[in-house]
Amino acid sequence: MASKTQVQLQILHSPTLNTVLMVEKTLRESKEIIKISELKRRLPRKVMHTTLLGVLNYLQESGKILITTKGVVWTYTPNDLMERLKKRGLEL
Repeated sequence: MASKTQVQLQILHSPTLNTVLMVEKTLRESKEIIKISELKRRLPRKVMHTTLLGVLNYLQESGKILITTKGVVWTYTPNDLMERLKKRGLEL
């Protein structure tokens, strides 16, 4: 029997692989710092805000993006390109 003091469970929506790839592609093609609200507008289809935040957290933890106070920027660079950038002395 349910009581009034029962703990409510919150069901979280998990993003699909297609959603993660769509966000990755949009960020990679932006070539600049982009606000989350602008990112939502640029996505080809709508994504729930909490789902988008989950994708962004995953991408930041995997080292592909950087989330700053100014917005989100794609930072992942394949190793061979990174080595060439280091040789030229590009400061990141």
